[in-house]
Amino acid sequence: MAKTFKIVFLGGIGEIGKNMTAIEYSNDIIIIDAGMSFPGYNMPGIDYIIPDISYLKSNREKIRGVILTHGHEDHIGSLPYLIKDIPGIPVFGTRLTIALCQHKFRENKIPDNNLNVITEGDVINVGFFKIEFIKATHSIAGACHLAIETPIGMIFHTGDYKFDYTPIDGKMTDLGRLADLGNKGVVLMLGESTNIEKEGHSMSEKHVGQSLDYIFSQNLNKRLIIATFASNIYRIQQIIDLAVKYDRKVAFSGRSMINIAEMAFKIGELKFEHTDIVEIDKIKRYPHEKTVIICTGGQGEPMSALSRMSTGDFDKVVVNSKDTVVLSSSPIPGNEKMVLTVVNNLYRLGADVIYEALHEVHASGHAYVEELKLMMSLIKPKFFIPVHGEYRHLKKHSFMAQSLGIDKENIFVPEAGSTVIIQRSCIKQGPNVQAGNIYVDGYATGDMDSLVLKDRQHLAEDGFILVILNLLYLKPGNNDEFFAGLDVITRGFHSTDGFAAEVRDVVRSALSQFDFDHCDDNAAIKTIIKRALKKYIFNKYKQNPMIMPIVLDSVRE
Repeated sequence: MAKTFKIVFLGGIGEIGKNMTAIEYSNDIIIIDAGMSFPGYNMPGIDYIIPDISYLKSNREKIRGVILTHGHEDHIGSLPYLIKDIPGIPVFGTRLTIALCQHKFRENKIPDNNLNVITEGDVINVGFFKIEFIKATHSIAGACHLAIETPIGMIFHTGDYKFDYTPIDGKMTDLGRLADLGNKGVVLMLGESTNIEKEGHSMSEKHVGQSLDYIFSQNLNKRLIIATFASNIYRIQQIIDLAVKYDRKVAFSGRSMINIAEMAFKIGELKFEHTDIVEIDKIKRYPHEKTVIICTGGQGEPMSALSRMSTGDFDKVVVNSKDTVVLSSSPIPGNEKMVLTVVNNLYRLGADVIYEALHEVHASGHAYVEELKLMMSLIKPKFFIPVHGEYRHLKKHSFMAQSLGIDKENIFVPEAGSTVIIQRSCIKQGPNVQAGNIYVDGYATGDMDSLVLKDRQHLAEDGFILVILNLLYLKPGNNDEFFAGLDVITRGFHSTDGFAAEVRDVVRSALSQFDFDHCDDNAAIKTIIKRALKKYIFNKYKQNPMIMPIVLDSVRE
């Protein structure tokens, strides 16, 4: 029988986020990344979303390790939940990646004795697999491409990457090593597709530093507040260096910003003198023009440091006309409205605001089309599977691969739950496995009942009406008075004065024909009330609130 290996796609396919892929050969499985994603507007109360790992749990005895490409949340965010369900799995990643995982494990009270630090260029053996970590340039330190040697050939996983020829840390991607792999022969390439719709070449991170330098030079008499991703150590390093150049003190604001800056400093990925840093509580001791605040909130997140500053809810920093605020990030699709709300609020407070639409203050960490072509040309894979993108991204990446000479029959566009069987001579789809979303809501996790989300959406959109009916047990034949009292409580429902009286009339009318003499079924009474009020409220108010009747019983002699 011909040797085969199987790829199982559990996340990061048809979406941005929640990346998780399993590679299986014989009785060995390795997992590439364990990411999470954030909820959309239609998921009220959900903190974040992680992949369904039912397939992994049913094959736990085969799992040999988790290989992390880098430390972004969409690649490591679900790792604590994976390890809670399947303890004891070895985890491999670079120094910053593992430091971020250790922090997550401490928060979740998980032992971190199976976390293993590797260095770019290291080669490790995990089961049947021999894995080489190759330095990649991305928007976080420690990102790697993976060259995975299997008994039937090489698998190359790009991870997240760009080709930056002037990287902040001075460490370029080893193009020679990539070309060497391609010349030796790569059976399969898994390639990220995020920026397939962006032509040309991505901007260098160093160019962002030049734009920020100009902003510093033009705002010598103002305080600077710069919002960026907490994980973008290269951006933070440039801001600190510029602060030193322009004789400013630096304060970090936002929990994740403070935590990651501390971790990156401890392991040497972020470099500064302690005398250049001040606590945010003490920022008021310094003149405005001698400070710069690096904070979270570039995505407009409601509870982030910048959002709270923009609404005046952050007592440590009061924004005014003496401030210039820089949003050094681009909005993630879906966050545009929240970002612009923050921008508008900052303008109202009198601040000057600089964001990507006006200045080149952000560079993507993901390859544009010409870089994607370069990667494909260097690796020259026999088979190609696009990953890390919404479905249109994957399709467009597959078209690009065809334009570079890869046979259509050798390309597979997966969906969540897809499996792919690969031999030396062919690629074919295998049986689907269970995959999807697991919702994290506080301490609760699970495949949340769709009715729960539907109820939350209903409450968010239309509000809630609670009707408390104090029902009388009457002497037979006397239905003239059947309730002693009725209270109406509304939340999130807009009504006119006298609404409670309207509800009483509707309920009285609806129950006037109810046979109290021969039926004491409170469930039937609740159904009658709910139907009558639903119809009345929609006809008069054109609203559809959630209605919950509560029937109390009183005894009357």
